[in-house]
Amino acid sequence: MYTVLLIGIGGFIGAILRYTIGGWVQNNFVSFPFGTLTVNVIGSFFLGLIMYLSEYQGVFSDQTRMFLTIGMIGAFTTLSTFSYESFRLLERSEFTLLTVNLTATVLLSMLAVYIGKTVALSFATGIWRGFR
Repeated sequence: MYTVLLIGIGGFIGAILRYTIGGWVQNNFVSFPFGTLTVNVIGSFFLGLIMYLSEYQGVFSDQTRMFLTIGMIGAFTTLSTFSYESFRLLERSEFTLLTVNLTATVLLSMLAVYIGKTVALSFATGIWRGFR
């Protein structure tokens, strides 16, 4: 039950961060969903970082990892909003923006996971030992 509570608290924090950061970024853009793109890329980076740090370094307990990944990052990133916004671009026949959104979200999110993994492996191999 404690783990479920931790995941819920993480979700609460992640949702607030998503609303704040996504809204702040989107505030200057009308047509293209930069807010959702931003939170998905940031979330993908941190998911990669946390999961690889957990796997290679054992940095986080299972409960902390679940709090961060399932709770916080799970609420922070949003495939459903990405899908909805992409569909709206399709409905409005904004095919160029749709293509950019689909491509950028998938590729940048995968790149962010890779960068997160690379940073985690830097910790694991001792490159950043002085920062721990």
